[in-house]
Amino acid sequence: MGGYFSDLFSGTKSLLDGMLVTIKEFPRKPVTVNYPHESLKMYPRFRGHIELIGDEEGNANCIVCGMCQRACPSGCITLSGEKPEGSKKKVLTSYILDFTTCSLCGSCVESCNFDAVQFSNEYNLASTRKEDFIFDLLKRLEEQNT
Repeated sequence: MGGYFSDLFSGTKSLLDGMLVTIKEFPRKPVTVNYPHESLKMYPRFRGHIELIGDEEGNANCIVCGMCQRACPSGCITLSGEKPEGSKKKVLTSYILDFTTCSLCGSCVESCNFDAVQFSNEYNLASTRKEDFIFDLLKRLEEQNT
């Protein structure tokens, strides 16, 4: 009989302790976000996939030196350019990032001496197809400027 009352007392004490925690936390602001309808603001130091930086006219700062491609340990960057007739510099024609193999190490951003590559703040990347993670960064830069 004595065990019954001690179990009843300890169960009631446990219930009251839990209710006290609930009452303390109830007036606080919730920390969850209604995901599809709201999104979090990313911090400036967030490391998403890379993106090209454009100049005032919307052209890429990249001079097609290939340092980012050589610095990438994953080999996920492919870029190409051509030298137009009468021009002194190469012009970037394609910049492809295969995000499926990118390790977000930052070697490409560190190796670029021309401020042409930076980390993006995009974090909502979800898909069931591998092709959705192969980005044409030059096309994305042009779409941002239009």
